[in-house]
Amino acid sequence: MYGVVTGEVDEFGQPDEDSVIVALAGDPLYVGVKLLDQEYKLADVRLLAPVLPRSKVVGIGRNYAAHAAEMGTDVPDEPLMFLKPNTSVVGPGDPIYYPAQSCEVHFEGELAVVIGRICRDVPAELATDVIYGYTIANDVTARDLQRGDGQFTRAKGFDSFCPLGPWIETDLDPQTFADGVRIQTHLNGDLKQDGSTSDLIFDIPMLIAYVSSVMTLLPGDVILTGTPSGVGPMEVGDEVEISIAGLGTLTNTVTSRN
Repeated sequence: MYGVVTGEVDEFGQPDEDSVIVALAGDPLYVGVKLLDQEYKLADVRLLAPVLPRSKVVGIGRNYAAHAAEMGTDVPDEPLMFLKPNTSVVGPGDPIYYPAQSCEVHFEGELAVVIGRICRDVPAELATDVIYGYTIANDVTARDLQRGDGQFTRAKGFDSFCPLGPWIETDLDPQTFADGVRIQTHLNGDLKQDGSTSDLIFDIPMLIAYVSSVMTLLPGDVILTGTPSGVGPMEVGDEVEISIAGLGTLTNTVTSRN
């Protein structure tokens, strides 16, 4: 079921322990919704991925200069696009499965944009009209396979390699992120990434304009906006937490894929 989270939130957008979810009937991206007379304590429910793209997840590579530098690559002249299958999507608390084909799986904390309606050739100045909301993503990457293959499909396409959540925030303007929103990744409690969305090379309106000039975007499609510097390896048993101010925290644990 879909639902609306209600209650007070802290500075990171994390609801307090008394928050509840008001259940919704319908699908907010396709048929609309209506409130139901059902409420559940947030602590008593299992949160699924807040969106399962029926079409695609579009990733953007090297969209922070410091991350491009740590990868030993130049900043691209245009957005560097790649695709992740929708089968890579999992939700908060779901395991990230470490595949046998890799021995170097990395976390990449990212801001994700959820598209709200079918669109193509969207001018940057109208990008807000097609955005449904924002969530947190972990663009999990098998770095050794990425280097070996010379492209991104296998390295970023494994099942469970795109955790999303914990929810979609629908009441933010892209300018908020241009002004700067803090994004952090912790691995087993240790801070690994600490960046700001103000450092995006290509901002959200530009990304929507660029991607939609190439391919039609559908409701529920997700655009991953890139990761700050500080990416690194995860091992089986590790817990990774990605926090974005105003959006909450996405937490997943790495598990062996048998």
